[in-house]
Amino acid sequence: MNIVRTIAELRDQVALWRADGHSIGLVPTMGALHKGHLSLVDEISANASKIIVSIFVNPTQFAENEDLDAYPRQEANDCKKLEASAASLVFAPSENEMYGTGHKTRVTLDGISEILEGASRPGHFDGVATIVSKLLLQCMPDIAIFGEKDYQQLAVIRQIVRDLNIPVKILGGTLVREDDGLAYSSRNAYLNPLERKIAGHFNLILAKLVEAAPASNDLRALEDQATNELLKAGFTSVDYVQIVDKTSLRTLAALSGPARVVAVARLGAIRLLDNMEIQS
Repeated sequence: MNIVRTIAELRDQVALWRADGHSIGLVPTMGALHKGHLSLVDEISANASKIIVSIFVNPTQFAENEDLDAYPRQEANDCKKLEASAASLVFAPSENEMYGTGHKTRVTLDGISEILEGASRPGHFDGVATIVSKLLLQCMPDIAIFGEKDYQQLAVIRQIVRDLNIPVKILGGTLVREDDGLAYSSRNAYLNPLERKIAGHFNLILAKLVEAAPASNDLRALEDQATNELLKAGFTSVDYVQIVDKTSLRTLAALSGPARVVAVARLGAIRLLDNMEIQS
């Protein structure tokens, strides 16, 4: 797998591809690649002739009490997986290459970044917004793709691109699930066998809420019921279960259009995210 580690190398390669008439796709990742990541490469390949996969564990989106040091770093294994994919290049910069000495600039946004994950993890989306803006400006792809598992992140990135007039099309990649329905995540590898068995109930409980929501007159009761069921199933705690507008992510009093249930539940120190569309 062709690997570049500097922004200059990345831009030189993109310039050569542009001169040959290629379209450029970007798949940003933090590594520890699984089927969900590889599906993003497959999806974007229909829209780009050259595909860059970035691998960078971004320190600015982790709070002091989060798992930055423990986050899995498996570059050799990741590159081996990508060799069998449509990826053309891996961009794997160092922290110094991405931020350097004296880096002072952060990208922040109001509203959509302050609710749900933003409320649970203050500052998280500033880190996401900053690194994604940098990656998009470093290689200026025609198209970039982000998985729908991190649904709020996808909404935040679309807002950034609109507001900053970055000329890139943002795709939402299909949420990919394991055999029992648990959404693929690099953090699933942290679960012990008992926790992994409990985790398989997450999507089932949310699916039950999704089925009941269109006929319900009390969405808060459905959220409370799902929260209680998650706790009874063995989850340590639940950060939130909320039925929200599909675009603004604001909590809905009643269903009147496209909606989503978004949820985060914890097993010990591991936070699991999931979301599902609700048909109104």
